[in-house]
Amino acid sequence: MGRSLENLEQFAIDVILERRGGARAALLRSFLYLLSLIYERLVQFRLFLYRKRIFRERALGCLVISIGNLTVGGTGKTPIVEKFARALQKGGRHVAILSRGYKSVPRPSKRGLLAKLRGDNPDPPRVVSDGKSLLLDSLTAGDEPYMLAHNLKSVAVLVDKDRVKSGLFAIEKMNADTLLLDDGLQYLHLKHRLDIVLIDRQAPFGNEFLLPRGTLREPPRNLRRASYIFITKSTGESNEQLIKRIRRYNRTAEIIECAHKPLHLQNVVTGEIAPLEKLRGAFVGSICAIAVPDSFEDGLRKLGAKIEIAKRYIDHHRYTDAELRSFINRCIRRDLEMVVTTEKDAVRFPLLAKTEVPIFFLRVEIEILSGHETWEHCVARICKPQPLLTPERFFA
Repeated sequence: MGRSLENLEQFAIDVILERRGGARAALLRSFLYLLSLIYERLVQFRLFLYRKRIFRERALGCLVISIGNLTVGGTGKTPIVEKFARALQKGGRHVAILSRGYKSVPRPSKRGLLAKLRGDNPDPPRVVSDGKSLLLDSLTAGDEPYMLAHNLKSVAVLVDKDRVKSGLFAIEKMNADTLLLDDGLQYLHLKHRLDIVLIDRQAPFGNEFLLPRGTLREPPRNLRRASYIFITKSTGESNEQLIKRIRRYNRTAEIIECAHKPLHLQNVVTGEIAPLEKLRGAFVGSICAIAVPDSFEDGLRKLGAKIEIAKRYIDHHRYTDAELRSFINRCIRRDLEMVVTTEKDAVRFPLLAKTEVPIFFLRVEIEILSGHETWEHCVARICKPQPLLTPERFFA
């Protein structure tokens, strides 16, 4: 059943991104375009209801920072969330990360059907980490929350679709004073102090169509809600044309250009760390299930790897033992030196014993290329908010 759904999802992606030709695919794209017009009206109407306070935001009495994007996946959001969490914690904030746990599998509820219908005693959020211990596996937590909890040993990570509920839990039970909403731009029910919006340099506005015809969740003009804009996956080349377009939608947001900088390789089985030089000239097999696999594979080539076999799955695919064994055997037959994957994929691997071909994931971090002062100011603004001026101080 799961495989069939993945095949259907892959078919839909191929149609949307125009990888499939023919009359049937063209007709389907026309139908999806009509649906996207309806979707856009609904998105804008929802924003209107919140703007006019017909729908009310909830304020929880602490700092709430949303980190999100206009498109579906692929902007490299998780490393940005990690960078923010580290910086804010270093600045003295008690941080909790709130995620919806996309494609995670929740534990069975202990509540009866009647209690669910009445909304009595709602299930508490899933605590991936309480800031002391890693409490859930990647299946129950979701791959991104698990990865964040694993890398951020002293930051609480919670998963729940209702982030007002998980935010209140983090404040009351974990003394959080700063909430990071992972993928929170469209989550309007919780009032944001700042909206950090990520734009992928390689595909800034997806394929320029809204869902379901394209990959945009909102029209580009909604970028006006952003407080700070991060241009991710920058290469050091000029982003002047992209910045000009951004300024058409938002004239005031601070812009920071950043890149995903490879740090080292880490063995999935043993945890051994190896230098990036190990990739130079190496014949490797690449396996990943992420939104933009080209970005990962191109990055390996830039590090000098020679990709002999590349296997791709749908984003967030959960690997089976048979799939991995089959791929490893192909790599053995081709006499490859190693298998390389992403960190996000590695947390979705089944437990592996030592393999004939070592499997490494590529550990990356965010590097600020342009806008260092803006980044420092952003962190300082959150960690050390300016006190409100009293009348006496204002007229002093």
